[in-house]
Amino acid sequence: MANGMGSLYIGSSGLRTSQNAMNTTANNLANVDTKGYVRQTVLQQDMQYMVINRNSAISYQQSGLGVSIADVVHLRDEFLDKAYRLEAGRQSFYSACYSTVNEVYTYFQELEGQTFQNSIGELYQAFEEFAKDPSDSVNQNLVTQKASLFISRAQAVYSSLQQYQYNLNAQISQKIDRVNKLGATIYELNNQIMKIEAGGIETAMELRDRRDNALDELAGLVRIDCEEKYDGVVEVSVEGVAFVTRATAYEMGTVADPNTDFITPYWPHMSDTNKNQISEVFNFGVDINSTFNTDVGEIKALVMQRGDYIANYRDVENLSQEEYNSGAGMSVMLSTEAELDQFIHKLVTTINDIFCPNVEYDGADLAGTTADGSAFTITKGMKILDAEKCAVGSDYALPPQELFSRVGTERYTKVFVAETNKEYYVYNEESTEDTSKMYTLKSLRVNADIVENTSHIPHLTQDPNNKHVAYDLGAALSKMWKGNNISLNPNATTPCTFMDYYSQMIGELGTAGTVYYTTSETLCDSTTSIDNQRQQVIGVSSDEELTSMIMYQNAYNAASRYINVVSEMIETLISSMR
Repeated sequence: MANGMGSLYIGSSGLRTSQNAMNTTANNLANVDTKGYVRQTVLQQDMQYMVINRNSAISYQQSGLGVSIADVVHLRDEFLDKAYRLEAGRQSFYSACYSTVNEVYTYFQELEGQTFQNSIGELYQAFEEFAKDPSDSVNQNLVTQKASLFISRAQAVYSSLQQYQYNLNAQISQKIDRVNKLGATIYELNNQIMKIEAGGIETAMELRDRRDNALDELAGLVRIDCEEKYDGVVEVSVEGVAFVTRATAYEMGTVADPNTDFITPYWPHMSDTNKNQISEVFNFGVDINSTFNTDVGEIKALVMQRGDYIANYRDVENLSQEEYNSGAGMSVMLSTEAELDQFIHKLVTTINDIFCPNVEYDGADLAGTTADGSAFTITKGMKILDAEKCAVGSDYALPPQELFSRVGTERYTKVFVAETNKEYYVYNEESTEDTSKMYTLKSLRVNADIVENTSHIPHLTQDPNNKHVAYDLGAALSKMWKGNNISLNPNATTPCTFMDYYSQMIGELGTAGTVYYTTSETLCDSTTSIDNQRQQVIGVSSDEELTSMIMYQNAYNAASRYINVVSEMIETLISSMR
């Protein structure tokens, strides 16, 4: 009777085990399309065996007590996880770089229905017509009109580039907030997993899935390294700095530039803001390449492409390759702003120098006074107006009017020298810091006096009795467009003309975009391939699960039939004893 009743317990163990296995399989099927869900696999084992006739000289007799679930395995491959997260982070980096290039490219290709290059061509054609007859009022009006349109469009593009920098700045802020939220989530899940698994009986599978999803997302934003400890806690470092530990989750902070409001990510727990000691998250002093894994993470790409200031021509002009490549050359936004502003600066200063030519003063120092009575000394090396050779407008006034002027800064300071009883026009040099004293897009405009009266544009020789047209001036203006007198950046091997400059700039931008796009697509394929390998381990296949469901259902039915047979046998034995 004991063996008979024991057999019922064996059958019931089969029922329980098969039922639990079916429940696990059903859970897998229910989550077949759930993102990040990891397939659970049931492992069964024999229960304890009872040994009978242990002292028998022939053999032991063993009686099994049934079947049980040894474990429900949460399958993952940590090597594939690590490879996937690295490739996903690298793909996010190049994808963000390409998006920036693509956005910048659109600003030049379409603006109010016309490409920016059209305005360059129109200005060139206006000067070609002006060169034919500088005294023609139609040609003078055409130059003034096209110059105004050219500056307006250039400033619109330049302004759009700046606005996109602020757009990138907002994206960086949002993504840093997301990084901090993910860090807090991982830390909280660590604590919950540790509590559940502390007894060594249960595996916190759902919580582990949520944590792995958070790690996958975090890997796309920043470069991470993670390691799971003996108690199930995962410690995470970002850019080589501890981010989530057993004790806490550190936050990534931001410090804003007082001039631009551009934020820089930094580690508050490693910084002392009172002493202006900031430990920045990203180190751009190391070359960006895959060898050092420095090309990983979307946030780093956004920070790099945004730059940390608004560039102008001084960020590309007269710099060495090393200075340029470690500065504006690293960023698509900065290099584009600098190259565009350099083009405008070089073009307008060349045109102005033809309309208002300067020479270096090489005589003895001259003491004089300015128009407001202030003392002024003209020293050797100062640039002054070449008053003898310059052309004038219809008013024959000196100094002649420059076509492009700086807002708030006159081209010349008039100095009267009593010693020579002569007026000198000293050129007001450009500043190295004050943009109002630079010929930069931030402070450029077409001379208001010429806009009001186009005949004041220099076009005549200085003899009022013989109104000779300054055809030499027109010829010089036409010729300067075709001279190889400007280089795109310090990396350019040969200088180019003004007409070729724009094509080279757009070509360089397009090349950068092609490199970023190709790299991004290649990494996307690599990431997809690795993820497919991961899915073979962690993914749920409905066909496989249905096969398992049938197997466990048959096992359940077999256990049920076994119990029925044992039950009938016991009933027969009891009935025969009456």
